[in-house]
Amino acid sequence: MILIRNVRLVDAMGERGPLDVLIGEGRILSLEGGEAKQVVDGTGCFLAPGFLDLHAHLREPGEEVKEDLFSGLLAAVRGGYTDLVSMPNTKPPVDTPEAVRALKEKAKALGLARLHPAAALTEKQEGKTLTPAGLLQEAGAVLLTDDGRTNEDAGVLAAGLLMAAPLGLPVAVHAEDAGLRRNGVMNDGPLADLLGLPGNPTEAEAARIARDLEVLRYALRRSPATPRLHVQHLSTKRGLELVREAKRAGLPVTAEATPHHLTLTEEALRTFDPLFKVAPPLRGEEDREALLEGLLDGTLDAIATDHAPHTLAEKEMDLLRAPFGIPSLEVAFPLLYTELHLKRGFPLRRLVELFTDGPRRVLGLPPLHLEEGTEASLVLLDPKERPVDPQGFASKARFSPWTGWRLGGWPVLTLVEGRIVHEALE
Repeated sequence: MILIRNVRLVDAMGERGPLDVLIGEGRILSLEGGEAKQVVDGTGCFLAPGFLDLHAHLREPGEEVKEDLFSGLLAAVRGGYTDLVSMPNTKPPVDTPEAVRALKEKAKALGLARLHPAAALTEKQEGKTLTPAGLLQEAGAVLLTDDGRTNEDAGVLAAGLLMAAPLGLPVAVHAEDAGLRRNGVMNDGPLADLLGLPGNPTEAEAARIARDLEVLRYALRRSPATPRLHVQHLSTKRGLELVREAKRAGLPVTAEATPHHLTLTEEALRTFDPLFKVAPPLRGEEDREALLEGLLDGTLDAIATDHAPHTLAEKEMDLLRAPFGIPSLEVAFPLLYTELHLKRGFPLRRLVELFTDGPRRVLGLPPLHLEEGTEASLVLLDPKERPVDPQGFASKARFSPWTGWRLGGWPVLTLVEGRIVHEALE
């Protein structure tokens, strides 16, 4: 039994408390206290449902020097995540039931965050032959995607949506037109021209989203079941507008945004620091503000990290050669709690929803609210500020574009089904 005393509760339904939360048998037993062997003083803190990350790269199998299941899932629980969807663009890609099952079994044995593997939409992520969706789902896959590569053949994407629809599996897309993106390493525009760097235009994202929405319309017309399209790491104002219009028209589309696109802009690239090199690239301030509006009005369904660890040696290469990606599992919530809620008045209820019920809805999972009888997969968050120190990360990628930023809202206790998997109480 665990008793968290005098703690405020926050979930998608709102805030309440302080209350005394009694946890046992893997669930919340009472909100009115009780006897427990372990008592935690929650004064000044708030308790939320455990977070779910729709989009993380754990690099296993094949690139364990960058990250592995243990380091990645430990980073996850330190970040308040009780559930995580791993991307399949590993070496080799996760494109068979056996590969999905192996990841699930190894993650379960670790006893940290619960792993929900995404499987490749096409064999070897080559964009040609569809993978066996039904068998992948039976093995534990919750999502189909060729993330890391763009789906160039619209016919293959349509067939994938039609195949996944009766299974209730979402198909997630990396929405960038390869022909427009080319070799861009930053947002295309005056700043890229000034710095002499190849640009990746906002139109590359918008053009691909527009096409994929038309493919979704086709699949919706052809399928007796409902195909579901999920747009990953949306980064532009125009892309957001397209998704908003599609939702208003009733299309079954969802979308996510990342912590880096919500807190950083292309201006960071003036330093030529590859730490800020991501795909899609950091955009302009107008795009960032549009994304914030999309969080508020429901166009964006979830905040997903796109946690992308690399070795420090790789990220210290020059901007043209360094890989794309930022590690963010351990700082995502504190970053947005501070930059959005504290500094801009973004509603805390909605912020928590974007980390919990929002991503759960994308996967077709029921909401997880704080009430008696609910599964005790929870995170205790401390509003006290401390600086970002990547040297203390559990992730193998011990670097961060937010190094030194003073943030509040740090996870100090994470529970999965009532088990403590992370504890950093003072």
